[in-house]
Amino acid sequence: MNAERDLSPLTPGVVRALTDKLYEKRKVAALEIEKLVREFVAQNNTSQIKHVIQILSQEFALSQHPHSRKGGLIGLAACSIALGKDSGLYLKELIEPVLTCFNDADSRLRYYACEALYNIVKVARGSVLPHFNVLFDGLSKLAADPDPNVKSGSELLDRLLKDIVTESNQFDLVGFIPLLRERIYSNNQYARQFIISWILVLESVPDINLLDYLPEILDGLFQILGDNSKEIRKMCEVALGEFLKEIKKNPSSVKFAEMANILVIHCQATDELIQLTAMCWMREFIQLAGRVMLPYSSGILTAVLPCLSYDDRKKNIKEVANVCNQSLMKLVIPEDDEMDEAKPSVTIPAEPTSEESLSKPEAVTTDFSHHGRNELDVTALNQPLFFPCSCERIQVTLNLDGIVQVLDYHLSDTSIGMMTRIAVLKWLYHLYIKTPRKMFRHTDSLFPILLRTLSDESDEVILKDLELLAEIASSPAGQTEEGHGPSDGSDVRPGPVELHVPARAGQLSSSSTKGLECSPSTPTMNSYFYKFMINLLKRFSSERKLLETRGAFIIRQLCLLLNAENIFHSMADILLKEEDLKFASTMVHTLNTILLTSSELFQLRNQLKDLKTPESRNLFCCLYRSWCHNPVTTVSLCFLTQNYKHAYDLIQKFGDLEVTVDFLTEVDKLVQLIECPIFTYLRLQLLDVKNNPYLIKALYGLLMLLPQSSAFQLLSHRLQCVPNPELMQTTDNTKPSTSFKRTAASNIDYTELLQHFEKVQNKHLEARHQRAGRAEQLDRRVVL
Repeated sequence: MNAERDLSPLTPGVVRALTDKLYEKRKVAALEIEKLVREFVAQNNTSQIKHVIQILSQEFALSQHPHSRKGGLIGLAACSIALGKDSGLYLKELIEPVLTCFNDADSRLRYYACEALYNIVKVARGSVLPHFNVLFDGLSKLAADPDPNVKSGSELLDRLLKDIVTESNQFDLVGFIPLLRERIYSNNQYARQFIISWILVLESVPDINLLDYLPEILDGLFQILGDNSKEIRKMCEVALGEFLKEIKKNPSSVKFAEMANILVIHCQATDELIQLTAMCWMREFIQLAGRVMLPYSSGILTAVLPCLSYDDRKKNIKEVANVCNQSLMKLVIPEDDEMDEAKPSVTIPAEPTSEESLSKPEAVTTDFSHHGRNELDVTALNQPLFFPCSCERIQVTLNLDGIVQVLDYHLSDTSIGMMTRIAVLKWLYHLYIKTPRKMFRHTDSLFPILLRTLSDESDEVILKDLELLAEIASSPAGQTEEGHGPSDGSDVRPGPVELHVPARAGQLSSSSTKGLECSPSTPTMNSYFYKFMINLLKRFSSERKLLETRGAFIIRQLCLLLNAENIFHSMADILLKEEDLKFASTMVHTLNTILLTSSELFQLRNQLKDLKTPESRNLFCCLYRSWCHNPVTTVSLCFLTQNYKHAYDLIQKFGDLEVTVDFLTEVDKLVQLIECPIFTYLRLQLLDVKNNPYLIKALYGLLMLLPQSSAFQLLSHRLQCVPNPELMQTTDNTKPSTSFKRTAASNIDYTELLQHFEKVQNKHLEARHQRAGRAEQLDRRVVL
């Protein structure tokens, strides 16, 4: 360095001053260099200019000696000042050695590097934009510098560079995005602050459309939103807010599909601000993009459904999630049922800015057998999606399998909240309404969990579950192939796969009567109706507490949702072959109580009351055969249908039965029922003694069965009110009586019914003896 020829055209004095430890001497040397370079500029001597810059760079700025590096930095700044507008021709040579000094271990040297670069950029202005990436890279590192002076210097340089970018229309955004995408994942607070500040600047420049590249940086922005610094979180909120405003203004240019999975992930964040912000974005995306979001439904539901059960501490998130859920549900339309994934999709006119906008990306679904609820497969974000103009026709496919998988998972999760379970059931119901043909492919897998849901602790959940099951049982799309019934000799309770509606619902009756499916008074049920009835009774049988606490509630609601005649007819058929006689008796008692007391069964009671039609008589015979599992309920059915003679004949048979406390309790309850409004017509018929002798005899029969209890007194007082037939004679005896119910209401073989009653009761007696025998054997073992 001491060789004068090596450092010419710099004089030895300038060289010595540049390497001096005093700043003032280095400054004097820089002024000399500025003067020298100006002369070369005037002479247009570019080779000498390059030579001077090279000397300052290689021999000084990149020297091992710290004072030499400081001199080189100030010398390069002086060259830039001297070059003025021509500095753009030498920027690469001027900038690179200065940026190298940004990494120097000496904080003072890093500060001088900031100062030198500031002067270089200030002179070059817009000419530095081709070198923006290297400048940004260097500044992003200094933004996190621990030395306050260096940070201060970098901030000055940063502001200058932002001014240049803002006033220029030649910023290379495409080249900058990869660097921004890389640096946005920094965990350093100051680096994050630096990144956000630049995003805000670029977003504010009219000529820079950062929205096109939002999918590249959106994930990083949500990461920064979770920073510990309130100031950085606020800055990030502002940036995201500006982007969302821009999206609302220009939805036709937004790549919604590319950002859908990013939002799905952050909608499941543990940080409340991130989750709320992502959920708000999701709400806007669904409402603005419409059916573009439909292929991502499974992921969206994975994120949204758990939020619906949040308490008031997360009320805002819950409310936004609810809007997302409702808006997404509206996107499923009947046309989706006509589309088949194996065939070309049905095309629908696209509306870019409405809920009917369409797209054809493949959804990223969640495989719950390998992932937790908050883990989502995002390995394949989709290709860039551009909205077509409204006149184009594009395709969309509803990923029903993925949606059903998510819904099934959330319904099976016992830890999930009530509102989430309700939302899942609403979704399933909606899908069965809009896309029944496709949904019935999933019914066999959904059926068990829907039946288990009937044991839910929430009445509202059970109601929604029953609505869904009723829709499954009655939808025409659920009908299987022809000839779906078992033969006469088949088991009425076959395995789950082979269950179908029997060809004749009255197949177990004595005579060939019209079946359930053929009844003109009832709508046709599909294959799943009978399967539902069988499995419901199985569930009541295996879970007696459910029958006790919710049995009546479930059956009453089903009678509202479906046809009551179908329900009672099918259950009676199934119970006729029930092997557990004790359960059969309990179930019949439950059904009978519902039949006699529930307002929902008013129409069915009226239908049975007169037995005017073949269908009503067929129903009576069907019910009677199962009701025989419980003697007292059989009598009450005869009272309801005004079969008083047969009721009397049955009571006569009670003398041969084993009279237990439970039996007497049921007789007691029947007496109470006779006093209820339902049997008003029966009590009024006691006035017509002449034409209703068997009614009076039957009631006296019940009276004789009872011990002298309160029920005995009640019925005894009622019978004491029966008038003397002689006193009830009218003056006109020529007219035939109109009070006698029916002469031949009876294409019904009551003798055969009575024999059936005796047969069933013998079975019950034998079963009780067997149970008693087993209990006795068990007692002996205990004694031994």
